[in-house]
Amino acid sequence: METQYFDLRDTRRPGNETERIIAQAAEILRRGGLLAIPTETVYGLGANGLDAAAVKKIFEAKGRPQDNPLILHVPSAQWLSRCCEDVPPIAYELARRFWPGPLTLILRRKPIVPDATTAGLDTVAMRCPDHPVATAIIREAGVPIAAPSANRSGRPSCTCAQDVMEDMDGRIDGIVDGGPCTVGVESTILDLTCTPPRLLRPGGLPLEELEAVLGHVEIDKAVTSPLKPGEQPKAPGMKYRHYAPKAPVTVVTGGPEASAEEIARRLQPGDGVICFDEFAARFAGYTVETLGPKGDKSVQAQRVFDALRAFDSVEVGQIYAQCPDHRGLGLAINNRLKKAAGFHIVDADCPRVVLGLTGGTGAGKTSALKAIQALGGETIDCDALYHEMLRTDRPLRAALVKEFGPETFLPDGGLNRPYLGEQVFSREERLARLNEIVYAAIVPAVRTRVESGGSALWAIDAINLLESGMARLCDRTVAVTSPMELRLRRIMARDGIDEGYARLRIGAQRTDDYYREHCDLELCNDAAAPEEFEEKAKRFFEKIIETVKEEKQHGR
Repeated sequence: METQYFDLRDTRRPGNETERIIAQAAEILRRGGLLAIPTETVYGLGANGLDAAAVKKIFEAKGRPQDNPLILHVPSAQWLSRCCEDVPPIAYELARRFWPGPLTLILRRKPIVPDATTAGLDTVAMRCPDHPVATAIIREAGVPIAAPSANRSGRPSCTCAQDVMEDMDGRIDGIVDGGPCTVGVESTILDLTCTPPRLLRPGGLPLEELEAVLGHVEIDKAVTSPLKPGEQPKAPGMKYRHYAPKAPVTVVTGGPEASAEEIARRLQPGDGVICFDEFAARFAGYTVETLGPKGDKSVQAQRVFDALRAFDSVEVGQIYAQCPDHRGLGLAINNRLKKAAGFHIVDADCPRVVLGLTGGTGAGKTSALKAIQALGGETIDCDALYHEMLRTDRPLRAALVKEFGPETFLPDGGLNRPYLGEQVFSREERLARLNEIVYAAIVPAVRTRVESGGSALWAIDAINLLESGMARLCDRTVAVTSPMELRLRRIMARDGIDEGYARLRIGAQRTDDYYREHCDLELCNDAAAPEEFEEKAKRFFEKIIETVKEEKQHGR
């Protein structure tokens, strides 16, 4: 197959000439062909997303697994109703704020979208790219364009037309050159078919900007670890080893200075390095590709795929890559590098262990926390932190007043508990909204305490550890459970209440089975005395801490 090349880099070209090229490119798509198009993120390999036969050509050209769904690209939010069922209002709100741009929304699909595009899922991924050439071609074609990144499957994504030519020349019908991509990493993928919304892939739109609109956003486990065998991905980039050059990659996390030192310690003759600009000179004599300044994540996002691709043209034994932190665009860069490494990671900093503790009242979390403190760890009581923030956190107070009215707080500044209780406890949707506001405030506060603290061991005590999303801050989540009769006796003695009321309190909470199902580990408190359980907890936590540190030190 001969691949046509269309040059649309020159914006000074006469209008009728540009229109002629766009019409030619759109005709390739209409007749069922494959066309590489530029977007602000990476180059996409496009086909008519409503034509199953055309879509199947994408998988053949890329060598892409058939269970990996594709994204439909449209020119505006008005096209959502063509492809999607039951589009929620928040989808249009997000589109209004972030489209055109690097945000993909997962929504329920209409039957018009073929299984080939969605990998058989009942959902479809939708995006409006922020590139005038892409938008013009889609409008001219008159159909939504299914377009994964225009690279061979598993290789680093393409951020310029030359990269596409390297991977796809002779395999597709045409390549439209719209110049280098300005963002450099793929779009952020957000699943709106679940509550709360779930981040399936970090990308060019930072998580923090989504949280500013939505409040709490769950982060799918596939963002930070590989899917298990047999699990089907809900979005592109979730399952398979992606963005990988030929040589094996090891990602080194931690502070820039510490990660540079760790790389220098591990390097062997013939190895390669991807590093921040400031450290390039330290690796003289090795093949080095730079990511950009350590403090500029926009540049790092633009360069990360170029750096990975560059190593396919040189022979190196293995590649060590510095990695930015996960804030802002760093989460996407972090994700791409770790997927390129098959999640082979080394933490250059002293391994910090964060444990999340949850469970019902009377189970013994207080004694478990004392065990953590006895091991030299710091603990965060999220209930106490919440009440502290109610007094001192102005954004939290303002959000509560905006949602529930000025009566939320008393004249002396304290929380008007009876009023707020009337507002939320008999109305499920109002309680859910209260939780959204609280979680959006408290989760970042807990993250900041852990990341800014000097301790190598932390325990987060939260009854809503799982529901709030705080579990994603933890290396392990622990369900503290206890036999019912022991819990009853502890609550009655501690709070001076009778058995009937104690049973009501326990009955109003989630069951131990819920915590067992959703936590990584269970710590059962069947001890007769708190001191006995504290000793049991210490031995339990010592084993966990040892396991987590070993995993981090060996990149598992």
